[in-house]
Amino acid sequence: MAAVGVLGAGVSPAAAAGGLLPHPGPDGLVWVEESTGDGGVVSGGVSERLPTVLTVACEGGGSAAVTMKGQDGVRVAEFTVDCPEGSAGVGSASMDPGAVPRGSFSVEVDTSTQGVRWALTVTQPE
Repeated sequence: MAAVGVLGAGVSPAAAAGGLLPHPGPDGLVWVEESTGDGGVVSGGVSERLPTVLTVACEGGGSAAVTMKGQDGVRVAEFTVDCPEGSAGVGSASMDPGAVPRGSFSVEVDTSTQGVRWALTVTQPE
């Protein structure tokens, strides 16, 4: 993994309104508003010239192991988020431009129990 910064768990202010993560706005490549249990996403359109930020929020007890891979199958980010009962835990990885190869990418979310509720965003801020 090259140039990855992982931010620690926190509490999401959006959780109080019922959502785990707000819409990422115009910088967003992917927004999974809500899912439960193991899952993930595959997408395209990432640019090598911009930084990439992957954020996952979860709740329900347990944890969520998160892995992001470029289209070449190389892991570019990997972290675990604690998912408390009644509030949202949040984890994030910030990657420098070029850390995620241009083209498609995948994000896998492996939850410790199938009752864990999660959301994710992938953004490329300009």
